[in-house]
Amino acid sequence: MITGFITDLPLYLAGLLTTITVSASGVAIAALLGIVLAIGLRSSFRPLALLTRAYVEFARGAPLALLLFLLYYGGPQIGLLLSPYVAGTFGLGIYGAGPFAEIFRAGLNAVPKGEREAAEMLGLTRGQRFLHVELPQALRLTLPPCVGQAIALLKESAVLSVITVGELTKVAGTISSISFSVVTPYLTIALLYWALVEILSKSGRALERHFALRGS
Repeated sequence: MITGFITDLPLYLAGLLTTITVSASGVAIAALLGIVLAIGLRSSFRPLALLTRAYVEFARGAPLALLLFLLYYGGPQIGLLLSPYVAGTFGLGIYGAGPFAEIFRAGLNAVPKGEREAAEMLGLTRGQRFLHVELPQALRLTLPPCVGQAIALLKESAVLSVITVGELTKVAGTISSISFSVVTPYLTIALLYWALVEILSKSGRALERHFALRGS
Protein backbone atom coordinates (compact mmCIF):
# COMPACT_ATOMS: atom_id res chain seq x y z
CA MET A 1 0.00 0.00 0.00
CA ILE A 2 2.86 2.36 0.91
CA THR A 3 4.63 1.55 -2.35
CA GLY A 4 1.47 2.32 -4.30
CA PHE A 5 1.03 5.60 -2.44
CA ILE A 6 4.60 6.68 -3.24
CA THR A 7 4.07 5.75 -6.88
CA ASP A 8 0.87 7.80 -7.01
CA LEU A 9 2.36 10.76 -5.12
CA PRO A 10 3.02 12.85 -8.29
CA LEU A 11 -0.68 12.46 -9.22
CA TYR A 12 -1.78 13.62 -5.77
CA LEU A 13 0.53 16.63 -5.93
CA ALA A 14 -0.72 17.56 -9.41
CA GLY A 15 -4.32 17.27 -8.22
CA LEU A 16 -3.52 19.32 -5.12
CA LEU A 17 -1.97 22.09 -7.23
CA THR A 18 -4.97 22.13 -9.57
CA THR A 19 -7.38 22.25 -6.62
CA ILE A 20 -5.49 25.18 -5.07
CA THR A 21 -5.22 27.21 -8.27
CA VAL A 22 -8.76 26.65 -9.53
CA SER A 23 -10.23 27.32 -6.07
CA ALA A 24 -8.16 30.47 -5.54
CA SER A 25 -9.09 31.78 -8.98
CA GLY A 26 -12.76 30.94 -8.46
CA VAL A 27 -12.83 32.63 -5.05
CA ALA A 28 -11.17 35.76 -6.49
CA ILE A 29 -13.74 35.97 -9.31
CA ALA A 30 -16.61 35.33 -6.89
CA ALA A 31 -15.41 37.99 -4.44
CA LEU A 32 -14.86 40.67 -7.11
CA LEU A 33 -18.19 39.91 -8.76
CA GLY A 34 -19.79 39.84 -5.30
CA ILE A 35 -18.61 43.40 -4.59
CA VAL A 36 -20.07 44.60 -7.90
CA LEU A 37 -23.34 42.80 -7.19
CA ALA A 38 -23.49 44.23 -3.66
CA ILE A 39 -23.27 47.72 -5.14
CA GLY A 40 -26.11 46.82 -7.51
CA LEU A 41 -28.23 45.47 -4.65
CA ARG A 42 -27.85 48.77 -2.79
CA SER A 43 -28.53 50.89 -5.87
CA SER A 44 -31.32 53.47 -5.66
CA PHE A 45 -32.06 52.76 -9.34
CA ARG A 46 -34.78 50.14 -8.86
CA PRO A 47 -34.48 48.30 -12.22
CA LEU A 48 -30.76 47.74 -11.57
CA ALA A 49 -31.43 46.57 -8.02
CA LEU A 50 -34.13 44.14 -9.23
CA LEU A 51 -31.93 42.80 -12.03
CA THR A 52 -29.05 42.30 -9.61
CA ARG A 53 -31.34 40.58 -7.11
CA ALA A 54 -32.53 38.20 -9.83
CA TYR A 55 -28.94 37.26 -10.69
CA VAL A 56 -27.99 36.81 -7.02
CA GLU A 57 -30.96 34.52 -6.40
CA PHE A 58 -30.11 32.49 -9.52
CA ALA A 59 -26.46 32.16 -8.48
CA ARG A 60 -27.47 31.13 -4.96
CA GLY A 61 -30.10 28.65 -6.07
CA ALA A 62 -28.52 26.95 -9.08
CA PRO A 63 -26.48 23.79 -8.34
CA LEU A 64 -22.81 24.09 -9.22
CA ALA A 65 -22.98 21.01 -11.45
CA LEU A 66 -25.72 22.67 -13.51
CA LEU A 67 -23.60 25.79 -14.07
CA LEU A 68 -20.61 23.65 -15.05
CA PHE A 69 -22.65 21.67 -17.57
CA LEU A 70 -24.04 24.88 -19.07
CA LEU A 71 -20.59 26.44 -19.43
CA TYR A 72 -18.63 23.40 -20.60
CA TYR A 73 -21.14 21.33 -22.56
CA GLY A 74 -23.66 24.02 -23.48
CA GLY A 75 -21.12 26.71 -24.33
CA PRO A 76 -20.04 25.21 -27.69
CA GLN A 77 -23.65 25.43 -28.93
CA ILE A 78 -23.41 29.24 -28.78
CA GLY A 79 -19.79 29.41 -29.89
CA LEU A 80 -18.29 29.50 -26.39
CA LEU A 81 -15.44 26.97 -26.28
CA LEU A 82 -13.88 26.69 -22.83
CA SER A 83 -11.30 24.30 -21.48
CA PRO A 84 -12.34 22.25 -18.42
CA TYR A 85 -10.08 24.39 -16.23
CA VAL A 86 -11.49 27.71 -17.45
CA ALA A 87 -15.08 26.47 -17.31
CA GLY A 88 -14.50 25.17 -13.78
CA THR A 89 -12.91 28.41 -12.62
CA PHE A 90 -15.68 30.63 -13.96
CA GLY A 91 -18.31 28.15 -12.81
CA LEU A 92 -16.99 28.43 -9.25
CA GLY A 93 -16.86 32.21 -9.59
CA ILE A 94 -20.43 32.54 -10.83
CA TYR A 95 -21.67 30.06 -8.23
CA GLY A 96 -19.94 31.81 -5.34
CA ALA A 97 -20.78 35.38 -6.40
CA GLY A 98 -24.33 35.26 -5.01
CA PRO A 99 -23.38 34.44 -1.40
CA PHE A 100 -20.46 36.87 -1.55
CA ALA A 101 -22.83 39.61 -2.76
CA GLU A 102 -25.08 39.14 0.27
CA ILE A 103 -22.07 39.11 2.60
CA PHE A 104 -20.70 42.36 1.17
CA ARG A 105 -24.15 43.98 1.08
CA ALA A 106 -24.54 43.32 4.79
CA GLY A 107 -21.02 44.60 5.45
CA LEU A 108 -21.59 47.83 3.53
CA ASN A 109 -24.89 48.39 5.31
CA ALA A 110 -23.11 47.98 8.65
CA VAL A 111 -20.72 50.89 8.01
CA PRO A 112 -21.87 53.73 10.32
CA LYS A 113 -23.76 56.47 8.51
CA GLY A 114 -21.78 59.11 10.39
CA GLU A 115 -18.55 58.01 8.71
CA ARG A 116 -20.09 58.41 5.27
CA GLU A 117 -21.30 61.88 6.21
CA ALA A 118 -17.86 62.82 7.60
CA ALA A 119 -16.20 61.68 4.37
CA GLU A 120 -18.70 63.71 2.37
CA MET A 121 -17.95 66.80 4.47
CA LEU A 122 -14.25 66.34 3.75
CA GLY A 123 -15.04 66.67 0.05
CA LEU A 124 -14.58 63.05 -1.01
CA THR A 125 -16.47 62.00 -4.10
CA ARG A 126 -18.90 59.09 -3.99
CA GLY A 127 -16.31 56.79 -5.53
CA GLN A 128 -13.62 57.92 -3.11
CA ARG A 129 -15.95 57.39 -0.15
CA PHE A 130 -16.65 53.88 -1.33
CA LEU A 131 -13.01 52.92 -1.99
CA HIS A 132 -11.39 54.60 1.02
CA VAL A 133 -14.10 54.54 3.70
CA GLU A 134 -16.90 52.06 3.07
CA LEU A 135 -15.17 49.14 1.32
CA PRO A 136 -12.19 48.77 3.72
CA GLN A 137 -14.52 48.72 6.74
CA ALA A 138 -16.92 46.33 5.04
CA LEU A 139 -14.07 43.94 4.23
CA ARG A 140 -12.93 43.92 7.86
CA LEU A 141 -16.47 43.36 9.11
CA THR A 142 -17.14 40.54 6.66
CA LEU A 143 -13.81 38.72 7.01
CA PRO A 144 -15.17 35.70 8.97
CA PRO A 145 -18.08 34.95 6.60
CA CYS A 146 -15.80 35.58 3.59
CA VAL A 147 -13.35 32.97 4.88
CA GLY A 148 -16.27 30.59 5.45
CA GLN A 149 -17.47 31.12 1.89
CA ALA A 150 -13.95 30.58 0.54
CA ILE A 151 -13.78 27.28 2.42
CA ALA A 152 -17.16 26.27 1.01
CA LEU A 153 -15.97 26.97 -2.54
CA LEU A 154 -12.77 25.03 -1.90
CA LYS A 155 -14.81 21.98 -0.96
CA GLU A 156 -17.24 22.55 -3.84
CA SER A 157 -14.27 22.36 -6.24
CA ALA A 158 -14.59 18.57 -5.92
CA VAL A 159 -17.63 18.83 -8.23
CA LEU A 160 -15.35 20.04 -11.04
CA SER A 161 -14.42 16.43 -11.68
CA VAL A 162 -17.70 16.08 -13.61
CA ILE A 163 -16.19 18.16 -16.42
CA THR A 164 -12.84 16.33 -16.23
CA VAL A 165 -10.89 18.97 -14.29
CA GLY A 166 -7.88 17.13 -12.85
CA GLU A 167 -8.39 18.20 -9.23
CA LEU A 168 -8.09 15.98 -6.16
CA THR A 169 -11.40 14.13 -6.50
CA LYS A 170 -10.71 13.36 -10.17
CA VAL A 171 -7.23 12.11 -9.27
CA ALA A 172 -8.65 9.85 -6.53
CA GLY A 173 -11.14 8.40 -8.99
CA THR A 174 -8.42 7.74 -11.54
CA ILE A 175 -6.13 6.05 -9.01
CA SER A 176 -9.05 4.01 -7.64
CA SER A 177 -10.01 2.74 -11.10
CA ILE A 178 -6.43 1.69 -11.84
CA SER A 179 -5.50 0.14 -8.49
CA PHE A 180 -8.99 -1.10 -7.52
CA SER A 181 -8.38 0.54 -4.14
CA VAL A 182 -11.01 2.87 -2.71
CA VAL A 183 -10.01 3.61 0.88
CA THR A 184 -6.43 4.81 0.33
CA PRO A 185 -6.98 7.37 -2.48
CA TYR A 186 -10.15 8.88 -1.05
CA LEU A 187 -8.78 8.95 2.51
CA THR A 188 -5.65 10.66 1.15
CA ILE A 189 -7.57 13.44 -0.59
CA ALA A 190 -9.83 13.82 2.47
CA LEU A 191 -6.73 14.56 4.53
CA LEU A 192 -5.47 16.99 1.89
CA TYR A 193 -8.81 18.84 1.85
CA TRP A 194 -8.72 18.97 5.65
CA ALA A 195 -5.20 20.46 5.56
CA LEU A 196 -6.28 23.13 3.05
CA VAL A 197 -9.33 24.04 5.16
CA GLU A 198 -7.17 24.30 8.29
CA ILE A 199 -4.72 26.61 6.50
CA LEU A 200 -7.57 28.85 5.33
CA SER A 201 -9.20 28.90 8.78
CA LYS A 202 -5.97 29.75 10.59
CA SER A 203 -5.10 32.42 8.01
CA GLY A 204 -8.52 33.99 8.50
CA ARG A 205 -8.13 34.05 12.27
CA ALA A 206 -4.65 35.58 11.92
CA LEU A 207 -6.08 38.36 9.73
CA GLU A 208 -8.85 38.96 12.26
CA ARG A 209 -6.28 39.38 15.04
CA HIS A 210 -4.24 41.69 12.82
CA PHE A 211 -7.22 43.95 12.10
CA ALA A 212 -8.23 43.87 15.77
CA LEU A 213 -4.77 45.06 16.84
CA ARG A 214 -4.79 47.82 14.23
CA GLY A 215 -8.23 48.95 15.37
CA SER A 216 -7.34 48.98 19.08
